[in-house]
This record gives sequence, structure tokens and C-alpha cells, in this order.
Amino acid sequence: TNLTLLTWAGILCCGSDCIKANAKSCGECIQAGPNCGWCKKTDFLQEGEPTSARCDDLAALKSKGCPEQDIENPRGSKRVLEDREVTNRKIGAAEKLKPEAITQIQPQKLVLQLRVGEPQTFSLKFKRAEDYPIDLYYLMDLSYSMKDDLENVKSLGTALMREMEKITSDFRIGFGSFVEKTVMPYISTTPAKLRNPCTGDQNCTSPFSYKNVLSLTSEGNKFNELVGKQHISGNLDSPEGGFDAIMQVAVCGVSIGWRNVTRLLVFSTDAGFHFAGDGKLGGIVLPNDGKCHLENNMYTMSHYYDYPSIAHLVQKLSENNIQTIFAVTEEFQAVYKELKNLIPKSAVGTLSSNSSNVIQLIIDAYNSLSSEVILENSKLPKGVTISYKSYCKNGVNDTQEDGRKCSNISIGDEVRFEINVTANECPKKGQNETIKIKPLGFTEEVEINLQFICDCLCQSEGEPNSPACHDGNGTFECGACRCNEGRIGRLCECSTDEVNSEDMDAYCRRENSTEICSNNGECICGQCVCKKRENTNEVYSGKYCECDNFNCDRSNGLICGGNGICKCRVCECFPNFTGSACDCSLDTTPCLAANGQICNGRGTCECGTCNCTDPKFQGPTCEMCQTCLGVCAEHKDCVQCRAFEKGEKKETCSQECMHFNMTRVESRDKLPQPGQPDPLSHCKEKDVDDCWFYFTYSVNSNGEANVHVVETPECPSGPDIIPIVAGVVAGIVLIGLALLLIWKLLMIIHDRREFAKFEKEKMNAKWDTQENPIYKSPINNFKNPNYGRKAGL
Repeated sequence: TNLTLLTWAGILCCGSDCIKANAKSCGECIQAGPNCGWCKKTDFLQEGEPTSARCDDLAALKSKGCPEQDIENPRGSKRVLEDREVTNRKIGAAEKLKPEAITQIQPQKLVLQLRVGEPQTFSLKFKRAEDYPIDLYYLMDLSYSMKDDLENVKSLGTALMREMEKITSDFRIGFGSFVEKTVMPYISTTPAKLRNPCTGDQNCTSPFSYKNVLSLTSEGNKFNELVGKQHISGNLDSPEGGFDAIMQVAVCGVSIGWRNVTRLLVFSTDAGFHFAGDGKLGGIVLPNDGKCHLENNMYTMSHYYDYPSIAHLVQKLSENNIQTIFAVTEEFQAVYKELKNLIPKSAVGTLSSNSSNVIQLIIDAYNSLSSEVILENSKLPKGVTISYKSYCKNGVNDTQEDGRKCSNISIGDEVRFEINVTANECPKKGQNETIKIKPLGFTEEVEINLQFICDCLCQSEGEPNSPACHDGNGTFECGACRCNEGRIGRLCECSTDEVNSEDMDAYCRRENSTEICSNNGECICGQCVCKKRENTNEVYSGKYCECDNFNCDRSNGLICGGNGICKCRVCECFPNFTGSACDCSLDTTPCLAANGQICNGRGTCECGTCNCTDPKFQGPTCEMCQTCLGVCAEHKDCVQCRAFEKGEKKETCSQECMHFNMTRVESRDKLPQPGQPDPLSHCKEKDVDDCWFYFTYSVNSNGEANVHVVETPECPSGPDIIPIVAGVVAGIVLIGLALLLIWKLLMIIHDRREFAKFEKEKMNAKWDTQENPIYKSPINNFKNPNYGRKAGL
């Protein structure tokens, strides 16, 4: 019962991509999703159901009555064809293996059978082999600025051989050089400059684009000899034509002499580079064709093809498993580090001004490159996706893009990758495809043959022109008819010309009804084919599409309360359930009280719930009385002794007060609040210290009493004298200061007013301000009346 309930709940909740696919055949059905199955049982369909109803979720098909042996559900698989163990050997051992006999990746070849939507997973193991052969090609910029570098490179061969012997016993080295395209404005094309592009008395060789000086060889002395004969050349602009040289080194494998071993390209320069589009400066507009154009070890098409793009170089370097080491001066470090981020399995080293550190640079860069493995896959067929998960050293795991690589791998370390391949659709022609996965910079690869499961096995057993399909008008396969062209109907009983006949419609109407197929379907060949609803789990059925599985009574938002199946608008309840919506449980277990009585003898058990006959009682088993007195008082002493170890029952607490579960909470807000399913009483009581303590008392559906108590009682406390005295003193001081400030402010205002009044009267004065009006001089003038008269008169 529970299994059926879960199955139907899942189907009704989530819908079915299988039904949405509207599959007409088993092949279309299994392509709809990995959980889709096809029921080939002949009498599986109900009246009104279309052929596509045979395609559904596996669980839904079983619940609808399709036997497991009649469900077509092919599954994908994997099969390993070649699984050689990775090679284990030590450097200097007597065993001498050819490069092709060394195995670093496992397995080597496998077959995956893919069903749409079902991923196939396999494990890939990688282990760095010790004493693995190395081919190193040194590509050097021979523009004039590299003159002092050339002197140090001339002895590179034997010195590098001695160092590389510590890593491998099978090492080969080659040398090539480049300058620039031999057209204006990259070089001067005057006859004199073509013979000697350098100024003054410097003797330089004619400019060239790329020259293969020495193909890969194990003779270090020969390297020194040929490089010693090289001369510096020159060009006009600063960027060099190194990309042309890299492209030729990558694609001219025969001329360079690359083997299927670790391939290293050391690119040494003290300048930048030209790339695709720069050729327009010299009138060169043809894109680089990515092919080898060496004649007598010289690149002959530099004047014809543009520089390659970075993406083109990445493609060719990856195809030819070449790992690049950029040995550049510090001035151009930033540029080449950005280039390194675009070229997988490449490294950048800082070249000293005269290349004296080139050997150590190569050793360090090789160790850096070889310590990291990055998986890449060939182009995937349409609809196929791939994902990686890495299991590296020291428990480091990664997914998505980081799941393709592992770092810090030493020689002899073994790492593992988990690879998922998923087909999201079947190829149109259903043909097999092959993809390859390999570590970047390595020649070994895993070949995966993809075989797609697009048809069911029962389709190959189909009977063409079967009598079961209306006198041979179709092929009977997988329990259903696949009609011939021009025929339709479940049994191919009609031709396309008869579909809309009015005589046929009469068979699709119920008695005394004018509705064709109850307005829920179409009449095809005199039979109702019911409509599909937007929700694919909602289905019309019946001879006249009069039934459905979604118009039944509901409870708790679920059809038939989730306790039954809706069939033709009527709920068929599971055992122990009844009612029109199957919402009434016949199980009385939830009504049993702790004393073993149904509802404590105070009510009746209806649909698994107690209906208390006495309205004073409530709770799952009518055990609580909200209005009865004494609930809080009854448990006060026990709560007090258990929570605070005080009170009348302190001594007998363990004997009398263990009948409830107690939980302490921090505050009253944390106490259970009204609204919970269990009846609840909030209590506030005083303890022996006249402190208030708060608790709640409730009984759950299992008859267990639960008490939640606030862990800290609220005790009354007297006033705090110090803050009060301090407040009074501070108030008095502040009030005095305020009064003093107010008095001072008033005095200032009064003085200013008096001064203003004085100034105003001074301005209005009428007297001469230069002489005091009450001033009198102390000097008096007297005139003698006889002064001036003559004597004797």
C-alpha cells in the first residue's frame, strides 16, 4: 500500500516526460528519457487511450498492471576491448622498450552503448612512466638583438644532453631559427639590405622567415657544430615572425623528425610576435593554411600566407602533442604569460640577457609541464556530452573543468579520472561514432566507440502486414500496430479519407447525447481517442472519454487525500481508509490513551481522531482540561524542585516528580506558544523565595507530559541608591550651572543695550564737539579809556 501511494504521489506531483513525448513506437519512447518504458502487452490499453499511453514511467506502467516481462526497457552498457596495464620500470634498467610499447594510460579502447539520458561511466588511469623518451626542438630568434644569445646556444647541445640524461636515457635535440617575413615593411628589400641587413661593418646573413637547421638527433656534438655556423640576421620592426616558425615546426613532423614521445618546443626570443591580420601590412591577406611548406629546410610561403592565429596554433600544437616552452626576456614576460594562458600545456621562463640560463630554464619548465596532466577529448557527436571528475594525489578531487586535470604529479605517481558520457539524442542515421580522450602533450589516447540504443529489441521481431492490424494494413510490433502509409487508427482500420465521416461520429456519441467523445476527445475511425491535458498525469479514459482521474474529491489538497486512486471520478481507497475523499482512517491506534482506553473514555474515535463528548476535555485522547482548576498548582512543586532544586518536594523529587519530560528555555519568548496541536497550559507561580517562575504544561499524542520552564526566575529587587544619589547631585549641579549661564547671558544683553543707547545719544549731540560749552578762559582783557589821549588836553 505504501509503495503504491509513493508511486502515485510521485507521478501526480512531478509529471511524466514519457507521456509528454507522445511516442507512437517503442523506439520513440525509450528516447524520451532513461526512465521511460514501453508496455508491449497486447491488451494493456483501456478504451479511449491512444497508443502513446503504452509509454510511461516504469513504476507507473507496473502500477497500471503491465507485467515486468512485458516492459521494454533496454539499458546502456560499457565493454572494455583493450586494457593493458600501465608500464612500471626504472631509469637505467636493462629493459629497453620502444616508445610505442610504453603505456601510461589505461584502458586504451572501449565500447559504450548509450541510451538517451542515461550516462555511462568508466574509470581512466594515468601514470607517468620513468625514463620516457623526449624530443626537444630549440627554435631561436636570430634577429640582431639576439647576437650575444647565439654564442651561448652554440654549446647548448652537449650540455643539455648531459642534464637530460638524468631524466631519460633516450633524448634527441634539434634546432631551427626564424627572423621575419621577407617583404616590406618587415624587412628592407633594397639589394644591399637583402645581402646584409645589419648596419656598419656587422656581417649578417640574409633575412629569412624560418629555417630548419638540424632535425632531431641524439648527437649533441652535431648540434653544437651546426649551430656554431649560424649567423645573426636583422629586420626593421620589433615584433618577429615566430608564429610562422611555430606552425611549420608543428606540422612538418617528417622534416623535423618528431617521434611518438614527449615533444618539447623551446621558443627563444627577446621580442613580441606578429599574428593573424598583421600580414595586411605587407599586402598578405590569405589566411595561413596550416600545412607544411618546407623546401630544402626553408619556409617558402611566408610572402604568400598570413601569420597564423593563436587559435590555429593551439589546434596544431594540440593535434601534434607538442608542449611549448617560451624562453623570453623579462621585458616580454607579461605578454607571453597571457599567451601561455591560451595555449594548453605551455610554460614561460625568464631568459637572461645572454641566454646563459637556458639549460636550467628548460629543465624547470619540463618538470613543470610533466607534473600536470590535462585530459582533452576530440570533437563530440551532436547531442553527446562528457564530464570529468579527477582523483589526484593527497585526496584532491575536482569536477567540471578542473576535473580534467591533476597537478604536482611525480614520476611513478598514479592518478584516476571518472568520465561520464551521456547521449541527449539519437543521431539521425543511428550510426556508431568514435571519440578519443588523451592527456595533452602525450601521444597515448583512449579510443571510445559510441553505439546508440535508438530502437527496442521487440521492433526487430515485428510482423509486417500482420492480420492483427486490420487485414495486414500495418506492422504488429511491441504489442501495437504501426500502420502503413495512408492508414490510421489503433488497429489501422481506417484510411485517411474516412476520418471525418459523419457516419463514424455516431459511434462516438453516448445515448441521448450530442457531444462527441464527451467533448474530451476526437472521433477517429468510429472510436474516441481522448485528449491529452497539459498536466500529463491527468488522463481522460472510457469508451466515450467520459472518465478521468482528476475530478475526484480532495482532502488536504490531494486527490482522494493521497490515500486512494481516482478512477472514473470516484475514489478507490486503500485499505484502512474510507470516505468520498479517502480522508477517513479506520485505524483507532491514534485514539488510544495511556490508560489503554479509546479517547480516555471521554469520546469516540472518528477517522483516527478523538471526538470528545465532554466539551471541557480536549487533546488527541481527550486527556486535557483547559478550564479545570489546578493544572499549574498541581505541578508547581514538582517543576520547582526539578528546575531549581527547592520547594516542598525537594527531598522526594526523584520519587514523586519524574512523570513528565522537562526542557529548560532561556526566556519566556522561547516557551511554546498557543497554536500547537498538543493542548497547552501557561503557568506563572511563586517559589519559596517570592520569585516568579514561568512554565508550560502539555500532553502530546503519545500521552507523554512535557514541561518547558524558564531557567531563571524573576525576583523583585530594591531600588539602586547610588544611581539615584548621583542623579540628584548631578541634577543640582547642572541646574546651578544653567542658572549661572542664564544670568551671565542677561547681563551681556543689558550691557550691550546700554552701550548702544550711549552711542545713539552721542550721534544726536547739537554742540560743537571741539569746544566745551561750559569752558571759560582765565584771561580777561581790559581797555584804558585814557589810552591814546594827548597830555594837557
